[in-house]
Amino acid sequence: MAKNPQPSNSQPGQVSLSDFGARNDEPAPYEAAPKFNKRKLDDVMLAMDVVDTLRSDAVLLEQDLSANEREQQLVDRLKVIYKNQGIDVPERILREGVKALDEERFAYEPYKGGFFSKIYISRGRWGKPTIVALGMIGFAVTAQYALIEMPKKHEAKRIEQVLSADVSDMLKLAQTPEVQSRIRTLQADGQLALKTKNTSEAKNIAEALDNLNTDLNQNYIVRIVSRPGESSGVFRIPPNSPEGRNYYLIVEGIDARGNTVTVLVNSEEDQKSERVKIWGVRVPLAVYQSVSADKRDDQIIQNAVIGVKKRGFLKPDYKIETINTGGSRILDW
Repeated sequence: MAKNPQPSNSQPGQVSLSDFGARNDEPAPYEAAPKFNKRKLDDVMLAMDVVDTLRSDAVLLEQDLSANEREQQLVDRLKVIYKNQGIDVPERILREGVKALDEERFAYEPYKGGFFSKIYISRGRWGKPTIVALGMIGFAVTAQYALIEMPKKHEAKRIEQVLSADVSDMLKLAQTPEVQSRIRTLQADGQLALKTKNTSEAKNIAEALDNLNTDLNQNYIVRIVSRPGESSGVFRIPPNSPEGRNYYLIVEGIDARGNTVTVLVNSEEDQKSERVKIWGVRVPLAVYQSVSADKRDDQIIQNAVIGVKKRGFLKPDYKIETINTGGSRILDW
């Protein structure tokens, strides 16, 4: 008859670790972490307090003693101070505090500050003057751009416009080869001036082309002035010919709406050019006398219109005889 197995000391349902063999894949038990020799915070705090106490005792620190004498007196002095306060401080802490004082371990050195931090701290002294100076500089730069640079740029663009698009329109408008040749010559001179950065010359040429364009677009009749109180004709004595006489009819330009136009006139006497509303046209004596007789008859000049200036031409086409083609002219009398 089989024997019953002997009961184990283990309680039913419990498994003892001794019942199993050790498993190879089980990790080894954790080892205790090594203990580091840390200084107690209390010791550090006491040492700092010792240093602070020593610094406050200025009389003892200022004594001229040898190193050993000084250290011993400081330690003795500290023992008395802490004993009076009821604090028990080990002598090793006191000596460590004296050593820390000599080494300035717990000394506070204020931050001296760098370049930018010093600037920031002193901003109250230099900030406002600097802002004012920068504002003045900014205003000056803006004013220079608005009053000088911007007008220069606009002028340069205007000159380029005249030398390109305006010249193209003028060449289409001009009705004679002589005027077209004059326009091309001015255009070439203006482009050369721009290329060589001769702004003044380019500006003068652009103004000449503007005047030429204005003259080409004008359309008016040339009429003898015949109003009360105004001369219809004059004569001049040439400076170098006392016996000679130059005769002029005083005229004006009238457009299709009956308005007086301003005409660019070059004086034959001093070569001065000016835009005027009234000028003198030189004529032969016979023409001058004929107009004079016409006006004396009834103070009205019957044939007052003596020429027509058509669009696309520079000079009027006169119906009477004049001196030189287009008439020699004067500005004042």
